[in-house]
Amino acid sequence: MAQPSWKMVLWAIGAASFIIIESKAAEGVLPEVATRYGSLRGKRARVKGTEKLADVFLGVPFARPPTGSLRFSPPQPPQPWDGVKDATAHPTVCPQDLSTLKGIQKRWKETHPPLHSSEDCLYLNIYRPANSSHASKFPVMVWIHGGEFIFGAASRFDGSALAAYEDVVVVIIQYRLGILGFFSTGDENARGNWAALDHLAAFRWIRDNIKPFGGDPESVTLFGVSAGSFLVSAHILSPLSKGLFHRAILESGTSLFPLAFKSKPRLYEENFGLVVDGVFLPKTSEDLLAGKELNAVPLIVGVTNNEFGWNIRRTSQLEGLKEPGDRNTMFATLRALGSPLGVPEEVLPMLLDEYLGDTSDPDKLRDGFLDLLGDAAFVVPAIRTLNYLKEAGAPVYFFEYQHRPSLYHDTKPDYVKADHADEVGFVFGGPFLTGDTRLRDEATEDERLLSRTMMKYWANFARTGNPNRDGLVEWPAYNNAEQYLELNLKQKASRKLKEEKVEFWMKRLPEKIKELRGRHTEL
Repeated sequence: MAQPSWKMVLWAIGAASFIIIESKAAEGVLPEVATRYGSLRGKRARVKGTEKLADVFLGVPFARPPTGSLRFSPPQPPQPWDGVKDATAHPTVCPQDLSTLKGIQKRWKETHPPLHSSEDCLYLNIYRPANSSHASKFPVMVWIHGGEFIFGAASRFDGSALAAYEDVVVVIIQYRLGILGFFSTGDENARGNWAALDHLAAFRWIRDNIKPFGGDPESVTLFGVSAGSFLVSAHILSPLSKGLFHRAILESGTSLFPLAFKSKPRLYEENFGLVVDGVFLPKTSEDLLAGKELNAVPLIVGVTNNEFGWNIRRTSQLEGLKEPGDRNTMFATLRALGSPLGVPEEVLPMLLDEYLGDTSDPDKLRDGFLDLLGDAAFVVPAIRTLNYLKEAGAPVYFFEYQHRPSLYHDTKPDYVKADHADEVGFVFGGPFLTGDTRLRDEATEDERLLSRTMMKYWANFARTGNPNRDGLVEWPAYNNAEQYLELNLKQKASRKLKEEKVEFWMKRLPEKIKELRGRHTEL
């Protein structure tokens, strides 16, 4: 057999090297985008399970730093820049107690980039399918993070898997938190709602600049979880937000949760929230919803089946939430929460009887009490919001998320089911991420399939206002039959979530309160 010549060997080596170099070059291309304020150079990211790539632009300024005379003021447009700005590093996070995020990283088994805080924090992280262009016109999904209005960061999330798998542009907003985001004197000196005004500035930036990223400014979906969901819900009510978005997804939080809004501004408060300022929010959420004074966009609303299972209680300052204790402790906890939840103290025994019955079993007492809190704060407000939006003519969909992530096998008690915000890692395609932000890194094959399914539902909705498409379990619209989707490893359509408890909160309890008020006008 003839031996290959040295020329042939050298040619083969050269050809192989060229292929490798070309492959690496394609992977290593640094994408550039020109916005109205200047050009940006991002980076390219791989995700697991697909050859599709994502372009990533981090730390994109959408407003000037809110410092000095701009503190406690509406955000101002960013300063233009010359040359090409590097957009490959995460922005500093808004001022907060960083130990909270570090604790969450450990308890939730997440990986975050190193955290540093600064008032110069009004930035976007943008993720798009690789090689997008003006002509792509991909739907835009804008994420507003949660964190009790006091903590959170864009770098906790990564939109590259959602962008690459589902051909959407994902934008993650940072906004002012705590006193810097919500301080109000109740008059023109400091109206408050600065965080919501930050969102509006980001929405306008997206409207004016998202086309070069391949996004469609006429197809913008807001989505958020917990406090972020409350804030998305507020934009549904605000006249200032009209036309800046076209669909919305509320994950565990609506404006009808009383602690999301403050009817009376207070200078110093352990909790922060939105206020009725006559500008961003002209009336209370209840009045705006009842009067159909809202942005009636297609809407998904969802809850988990164990909202107070573990996550919320671990960050609470109220000992009775951390450890529910016995019936007397539970009564004391309800009394501390009663006024903010709009429930007179006289009906608290009625609440406990409804959820605890006459049991003395510690596990049943605990589970019943946690169900009570979850229904009061999340489930019933979600259903009431759905009903208002349905009556206003908006297409609405409802879900209950039911799967406990497997990675919590050694960090949460066995009694905890699908906890508050447990779905978020799957919505973002956590099992497929490869960057320095990791969510749901330890996923089973069934959980990877669940993540793909949830990304499809969310992206379908962002694209058309309807979450359904071929190959998915049919998700019925929420109508008079009160249909919803059970989101678990296997999905199933159902109807009338927690029917008896909802009837208790929406009929029997109000009747009892009305009766008491008739007897005691001071209530």
